[in-house]
Amino acid sequence: MITSLPKIHSGKVRDLFALGTDHLFIVTSDRLSAFDVILPNPIPGKGAVLNALTAFWMARFASIIPNHFDTSVDLAQWLTPAERAQCEGRAVVAKKLKALPVEAVARGYLIGSGWKDYQDTGAVCGIPLPNGLRLADKLPQAIFTPAFKAPKGEHDANISFDETVKLVGPALAAQVRDVTLRLYREASEFAATRGIIIADTKFEFGLDDAGTLHLIDEVLTPDSSRFWPADRYQPGISPPSFDKQYVRDYLETLDWNKTAPGPTLPDAVIARTASTYREAQRLLTGA
Repeated sequence: MITSLPKIHSGKVRDLFALGTDHLFIVTSDRLSAFDVILPNPIPGKGAVLNALTAFWMARFASIIPNHFDTSVDLAQWLTPAERAQCEGRAVVAKKLKALPVEAVARGYLIGSGWKDYQDTGAVCGIPLPNGLRLADKLPQAIFTPAFKAPKGEHDANISFDETVKLVGPALAAQVRDVTLRLYREASEFAATRGIIIADTKFEFGLDDAGTLHLIDEVLTPDSSRFWPADRYQPGISPPSFDKQYVRDYLETLDWNKTAPGPTLPDAVIARTASTYREAQRLLTGA
């Protein structure tokens, strides 16, 4: 429990605190959300894994795009020793930026909501795709399929690029699209050397006072991405994964309408999910 800082927001996974006027203190919890609903069971150690993976990717991408991390702040001036110990390994200090209202999604494979969209329309977010694609097929090329960040309690909604332009303007929309696809491409190439396929992922971006685009929030974690083991990949089925797809698949077997409150997870699902998150971190970072 942090009482030394004012809490300004609790998200699905992260708690945000004000750190003066120019910074945020972001704590990544062990909460798990699926279908935009926070589930009642935490996943032990999950927050630390997400935090470590985000730091890993932010460092790899630092030459491509600035990010919101700020390591110059001395937390001893703001938090008690007990609070700092409580947040060790799962919190960061971030510059306060203006977040864009769009989740920047890159897809290299046909899965999830993209697969459902394709079955209904032959396209994903308005982007036509070849006929005859199977579940989990690799796309001819990665595509940018943004989503509108819905208000709390509502589901995010896939939108077209034209709708993105209406939200943020043509120049910024093009910049977000281009950097999203570049980050996805470079991450996918690296992950392939570690035996992992990144099927899709989402990025979030923010602007500083000068209008400079920054990479924010989480980056290429099991919460924001689908990681598949390359040696077990097979098109036509939903591949085994190093992310929360295992939880999604379990939830799809339940008579649940995907609205809060979420169902309680069995101990076996919790344990397997925690192990899967740690394995993704080990493979990608060596840690």
